[in-house]
Amino acid sequence: MEALLGKTLAELQAIAIEAGLPRFVGKQLCEWIYRKHVTSFDQMTNISLKARQALQQDYCIGRITPTAEAASADGTRKYLFPVPVDSPTAKNCQMSNGNCQLIECVYLPEEDRTTLCVSTQAGCKMGCKFCMTGTLGFHGNLTADAILAQVLHFPDLTNLVLMGEGEPMDNIDNVLRALNVLTADWGLGWSPKRITVSTVGILQKPIANGQQLTALQRFLDETECHLAISLHNANAAERAAIMPAERLTPITEVLDLVRQYDWTHQRRLSFEYICWSGVNDDTAHAKQLLRLVQGLPCRVNLIRFHQSEPSATNGQQPTANSLLFPASDESRMIAFRDYLSAHGVTCTIRKSRGEDIHAACGMLVNALQTEQTI
Repeated sequence: MEALLGKTLAELQAIAIEAGLPRFVGKQLCEWIYRKHVTSFDQMTNISLKARQALQQDYCIGRITPTAEAASADGTRKYLFPVPVDSPTAKNCQMSNGNCQLIECVYLPEEDRTTLCVSTQAGCKMGCKFCMTGTLGFHGNLTADAILAQVLHFPDLTNLVLMGEGEPMDNIDNVLRALNVLTADWGLGWSPKRITVSTVGILQKPIANGQQLTALQRFLDETECHLAISLHNANAAERAAIMPAERLTPITEVLDLVRQYDWTHQRRLSFEYICWSGVNDDTAHAKQLLRLVQGLPCRVNLIRFHQSEPSATNGQQPTANSLLFPASDESRMIAFRDYLSAHGVTCTIRKSRGEDIHAACGMLVNALQTEQTI
């Protein structure tokens, strides 16, 4: 059964006509799904019972309920969702039969904003040595409705970061479809400035259908959302040792592309930089980073390394490199930040959230089955 969630206005109008209904029913569906956030056809009270019954023969709404949650002492909450994926083993939207993959998303409330960290793939194939999500392997791309279902479950969100499980640029078609629904006037109507999409930086894979644009080019051309690049080391050889993506696409090539776009207005470019003591947190590495981003209007976010224990990660073993890399202490991170700031690069130290429930950066590994079941 196919989900209506994730469909465009034009597609919903076509579905209405195909079902023998007036074209305007497509617009009514948009209103009910994207503005009123209904979870069933029964709630669509201005659509006739006969029309609803016709639609239910082939379609479901596509909303998903999480199966488990965990609460952090700092207010962060982590949720486990069963989601449909694009893969040979789970092709259809059958929310009730378990023909799905499990993924996590993280809810981050603050005084003046509420952010959701959204997953775009089940697992990840990027293989970053410091990230526990990579130990899951790759189990499929999340469909657009699965991405959106995470968002619609939380009615009070102010911001989204596509930084959960997976590499968004490796699932660009579904990610762009979800972003279109999120920002379109007929959809959720979000400002793209409320959305940040993260990438390790991959340019190797041109898109089909006659287009030669890479996924990152398409993202930059087709959206106005913020971009965050997972950097973690400006030294090419050292970055390649912990991030296989560097061998496929050197970060210098990624930045050659990024420099072709305008970052001087509201659209924001940022770099994510996990700090390891004695590995990448000294002045020499700060100087390399400064040279790499010189002239780019950007922000560098320093992140404390979070090391997961096997007992809290479904028995997954931390990778060899993650065991070798001790987290930087606060004083080294402050010195690194201050050096960049003194040389004209905005740099902040990101506050760690949800570490006690393994919801912090790099810790998502679907370990939530052991937590509170909803």
